[in-house]
Amino acid sequence: MKRFCQVLCLLLVSVFIAESADKKILLIAGRPSHGPGDHEFRAGCLLLEKCLDQLPGITAEVHDMGWPKSNDAFKGVDAILIYADGGGRHPAIQPARTKLINDFIAKDVGVGCAHYGVEVPAGDTGKTMQDWIGGYYEHKFSVNPMWAPDFKTFPKHPITNGVKPFKVVDEWYFNMRFRKDGVGKITPILAAKPGKDVRDGPYVYPRGPYQHIIDAEGRPETTMWAYERPNGSRGFGFTGGHKHGNWGNDNYRKVVLNGLLWLAKADIPKNGVASKVTAEELKQNLDPKGRRK
Repeated sequence: MKRFCQVLCLLLVSVFIAESADKKILLIAGRPSHGPGDHEFRAGCLLLEKCLDQLPGITAEVHDMGWPKSNDAFKGVDAILIYADGGGRHPAIQPARTKLINDFIAKDVGVGCAHYGVEVPAGDTGKTMQDWIGGYYEHKFSVNPMWAPDFKTFPKHPITNGVKPFKVVDEWYFNMRFRKDGVGKITPILAAKPGKDVRDGPYVYPRGPYQHIIDAEGRPETTMWAYERPNGSRGFGFTGGHKHGNWGNDNYRKVVLNGLLWLAKADIPKNGVASKVTAEELKQNLDPKGRRK
């Protein structure tokens, strides 16, 4: 009987440890935006959810139309990704929602923003985004050209585990307004040097060019970064995500999946998150925006 009780206790402890190690990742997809194949926030989040749900100990949930219908969705969350339109329409900048995110960050929850979701108005909102992810897209300071950065080398960081060189055309933003007060740690994850043709524009909007962007010729530009906050919680910004088809690129997808695990403080495999997305899956769950070309 004594031996039985010892075994039972060990089993219960093992179950408790396994359960306590489970991670919940909330993926917030923005409202329909842009033309077919662009800003497919819901379809992109559903692809990421599919990949994450294949990992042991990871649960992912997608909430679309810009925000969960109930705050109950945030219960037990370890990481939050906001993949949505930004600027003045950013879904998280309403006061009650901003407070909610701040409260979760204080509890060690990770927060990431993707594509347009890294842009907010300058001022207090910009400072809030710097607190969340270390930097943000600032109108007429940052730029958003369509280009194909050649990502050849990567820093030694868990998010880059298994990521190999890749190059895809996307609306890769750069020249973020990073915080420079020494609070927290910002690590560039994806960086490349834009050519003169990229710096000279046209940018997607406003068309530019901007002299301060031209003057920085030859400088590598960060298009994805990781942020470690003073309390140990984590954030990241990923400026790609405009063209839905890019989720079919294994390395493009892997660096974001790795980033989501890193936000949640989950273990990242040595070779990164392995996943497959078929051409057929890329066509699923697209927003009803009219006929695809």
